[in-house]
Amino acid sequence: MKKRILVTGGAGFIGSHLCERLLNEGNEVICLDNFFTGSKENIVHLLKNPYFEVIRHDITTPYYLETDQIYNLACPASPIHYQYDPIQTIKASILGSINVLGIAKKTGARVLQASTSEVYGDPQIHPQVESYWGNVNPIGIRSCYDEGKRCAETLFMDYHRCNNVDIRIIRIFNTYGPNMHPQDGRVVSNFIVQALQGKDLTIYGNGLQTRSFQYVSDLVEGMIRMMENENFIGPVNLGNPGEFTMLELAEKVIRLTGSKSKLVFMPLPADDPTQRKPDISLAKEKLKWEPTIALEDGLKETIEYFKRIL
Repeated sequence: MKKRILVTGGAGFIGSHLCERLLNEGNEVICLDNFFTGSKENIVHLLKNPYFEVIRHDITTPYYLETDQIYNLACPASPIHYQYDPIQTIKASILGSINVLGIAKKTGARVLQASTSEVYGDPQIHPQVESYWGNVNPIGIRSCYDEGKRCAETLFMDYHRCNNVDIRIIRIFNTYGPNMHPQDGRVVSNFIVQALQGKDLTIYGNGLQTRSFQYVSDLVEGMIRMMENENFIGPVNLGNPGEFTMLELAEKVIRLTGSKSKLVFMPLPADDPTQRKPDISLAKEKLKWEPTIALEDGLKETIEYFKRIL
């Protein structure tokens, strides 16, 4: 049956891929975005679909429509973007959550919160499991994002407990792929853009800090499985447990681009986590989900995308 689905932040990197997948599955999709970090270029090819609608709106302001499902992705997600206006960032998480939960409460829609691995902060356990409460600095330069997402999870759980709102919570780990913003400051896009432009690759700290990278199509599959699951509200980690140092990632990008770039080292930013790796046992058990795209294969697709837009 065709569903009417609202995707907040639908013109962003992840949101645009989600909109396309939902349309391909025969749904009616409403993309709501203020285009602060989202881009019309990400969704322009979807506009010819009569079941796709775009609304320019900031989710920190209330909005009402009839819908069956809501995917709440509206929030700047890269340090450069969320530190540009930290007050607006935390408003996007908190007021945005209140507003989409209000829609869900009125309409009976199921609503999925796109939370983040940043709720674990600079973790003291490795890998990170959903039962870990995190190690987050509440007054640091990343707090607007980290604490905003933590508070959003609180709001979702309280609306569920107090008002029986049908919620789902996912925690997204590092994700990459086509439609990434070339100036988003994330390590994959940074390395690829620098390599393609023949610039030195910037390594922060000693380069031994680790991240786990999932390709965007794997994430979208996990998101949809979570939304459609009838007996599990989460939170659940969605990420690739393959762990790589920044040096390993840089070497892969240089090799795959054929670049002659060198590595330059800069001081590590404040509160930057030293390790990040998801435990996805819960996702495997509840969603029968795990990533299928190897890092090298995903990087090749992402490099081809950046070659086209640079």
